[in-house]
Amino acid sequence: MLLGNDVYGGTYRLLTKVLAPWGVETTTVELGDADAVRGALRPETKIVWLETPSNPLLKIVDIAATVELAHAAGAIVVVDNTFASPALQQPLAFGADLVVHSTTKYLGGHSDVLGGAVVFADDRFYEQVKFQQFAVGAVSAPLDGWLTTRGIKTLAVRMRQHTQNAQAIAEWAEARPEFETVFYPGLASHPGHEIAARQMSGFGGMLSLALAGGADAARAFAESTKVFQLAESLGGVESLIGYPSEMTHASVKGTELAVPENVIRLSVGIEDVSDLIADLEQGLASIAR
Repeated sequence: MLLGNDVYGGTYRLLTKVLAPWGVETTTVELGDADAVRGALRPETKIVWLETPSNPLLKIVDIAATVELAHAAGAIVVVDNTFASPALQQPLAFGADLVVHSTTKYLGGHSDVLGGAVVFADDRFYEQVKFQQFAVGAVSAPLDGWLTTRGIKTLAVRMRQHTQNAQAIAEWAEARPEFETVFYPGLASHPGHEIAARQMSGFGGMLSLALAGGADAARAFAESTKVFQLAESLGGVESLIGYPSEMTHASVKGTELAVPENVIRLSVGIEDVSDLIADLEQGLASIAR
């Protein structure tokens, strides 16, 4: 299996710690580099797994270009579309074979349900996955199913507000000297901006910030906000802040996938954006004292 070199820590842990003893081999590569992808594909590569935007560095991968490379090598493409949600990006339209979502995130949208979804381009793998689901027991309980379908009803309107708020915060942060890098594909300065604009209808509610003051400043900032709650997860109506190297991506510390320790991740909610920016400003003020 071929993965991006900044894949979500939980995905990497599952593949390398749980499935590796069963014979699943993984290779990581910079998926935005076509030559690197071409060189990393081997005859035994069965799956190319990609996130776009990625978690937490918001890298953008050209889905159609990656599909072309993978299919030429006899591999299928699976896209983790959790960050974008179906409201902002439809990977099947660009040739992906399967799409996965954590329905816990934007599809549920209210931080009150656990679940996942697999979407198929055709029926080649449907029966296999359906059997695995039946045999392993990965089936939503009735209430979880109801909560997810309830959330989907407001997905489009929520994603518009998430995106609007995140864009405003990214533009605010880009003008602040306390941040050395703003990771958000809605900014023209983002290296994947043009690709994201082509394959997404909006840039989403996730962004990350690298603090110029280093790891200590990042940790202090993550612990100083009031409206942004310090928590893992994402995609709910409320705003969350996290410290990936010690939270969501702790499992990849010490590997090539390790997240820089000065990076914090924001899941921007649908609150009034002036309140969110004011909260971030007071957070910066608190670590400057």
